[in-house]
Amino acid sequence: MIEHEIEISEDLVRDLLREQHPDLAELPIREVAGGWGNQMWRLGNGLAVRMQRMDKRPDLQLKERRWLPVLASRLPLPIPTPVRSGAPSERFPKIWTVMTWVEGTPLDHGSITRGEHAADMLAAFLKALHAEASIDAPDASDFGAHPKDCATGFEDFLQAVDLGRFTEDEIRAVWDDAVAAPEWEGPRVWVHGDLHPANVVVADGTLAGVVDFGALFAGDPAWDLAAAWLLLPAGGAPRFFNCYAQADEAAIRRARGLAAMKSLFLMLMGQNGDLGLPGGKSNWGPAGRSALDRVLQGL
Repeated sequence: MIEHEIEISEDLVRDLLREQHPDLAELPIREVAGGWGNQMWRLGNGLAVRMQRMDKRPDLQLKERRWLPVLASRLPLPIPTPVRSGAPSERFPKIWTVMTWVEGTPLDHGSITRGEHAADMLAAFLKALHAEASIDAPDASDFGAHPKDCATGFEDFLQAVDLGRFTEDEIRAVWDDAVAAPEWEGPRVWVHGDLHPANVVVADGTLAGVVDFGALFAGDPAWDLAAAWLLLPAGGAPRFFNCYAQADEAAIRRARGLAAMKSLFLMLMGQNGDLGLPGGKSNWGPAGRSALDRVLQGL
């Protein structure tokens, strides 16, 4: 069930800044289109206010506050980093965070035209991110599980989505292969966990930044390797895996199945948007369908 969305306005954002961070309150504020769990407001030229919207728990933003400053310095693409913390109040009973702004256009509103460069950048970013995590790093939850433990979600998506020209059998074949793949036996590495077209930005036809680390965990990198099909144009996945150069066959099998599941999720969100349902994103539908096509063709 989707929680009732809190109405967030420019006046509310400015009032919260005046109450808690008055030195930032007179900077220009403008709403950023998109977002689901959180709503973003551009603050001046270099900052953004990240407001909890559909998210029910504060721990996702708290996790970003704790870990993004640790990770940012070693990554080859910009990521948002927190600069101020906003506390719940009578006006707004959820947490909010002032973060650095990552310049670019979200991929669900843009495109990648320099496919080889984007594949190389994604591989470099994930090689840098997938370092062994500290012992107190957050564990995997729903994000991070082996595909065999995600069967319910996969089935729900598969049955809810209008598959169009795709067949259930061909999708199940990819999924079943992922379920049969061995589990991750390496060290717990840092994993973004939720790489899809709305959580990366592009500029000049290639990847320019990565955002929304609310699903961040330490565990199986296959959850990020699925991005080879979700983000890159046709033909990008082979180049990505060649450049990444540290994924074994089992990880690629798990990643391909997870990419199929995530593609179905994008298609479902697009379908919900077309129907005018809460939380739906019409523009995610085409992204999901093209990603699923790449998954099934192995491109």
